[in-house]
Amino acid sequence: MLTFKFKRVIFAVIIGLLLPLTYTASADGTMVMPTGSVILTVSGKIKTTNSNNTAKFDIEMLRALPLVSFSTTTVWTNGRQRFTGVPLAALLDSVGTSGKTVEAWAINDYFTDFDLETLDNNVPIIAYELNGEPMSRRDKGPLWIVYPYDSSPDYQSDLIFSRSIWQLDRLVVLD
Repeated sequence: MLTFKFKRVIFAVIIGLLLPLTYTASADGTMVMPTGSVILTVSGKIKTTNSNNTAKFDIEMLRALPLVSFSTTTVWTNGRQRFTGVPLAALLDSVGTSGKTVEAWAINDYFTDFDLETLDNNVPIIAYELNGEPMSRRDKGPLWIVYPYDSSPDYQSDLIFSRSIWQLDRLVVLD
């Protein structure tokens, strides 16, 4: 007879194996539809879509993408904070970007842009957890573009701070 703890371990392994299938693109450039609430929409010059030439993501689809975590201080929070999320470059790779610039938009229509050629493989990240917990809108969530600000003076400029959009809800890839 299987113990409760053992059943939970088996369940976690099965879910871990199935999660990557939630965002995998098919050969025809489509991806599965989100099963939860859509928290990020990517549009513009992309090849992989799931809804009217856009790629819509729920939290589980984002969690299935490569993961990066780091601790840093920010000018908007007190003390060191631990951020977990998907690298912006990895997310854009998952939808097959063909543009040169991406605009990042917040819920309140604040936006900034990024030159795709300057993105690092792991920085910035689209954080979906702060200190191991999902972020509410009040906590600058559910998504926040963040950098490891303490790791380099390069991440402590007005330009980088202006790109640190909280309440991110859409990305638009342009020529």
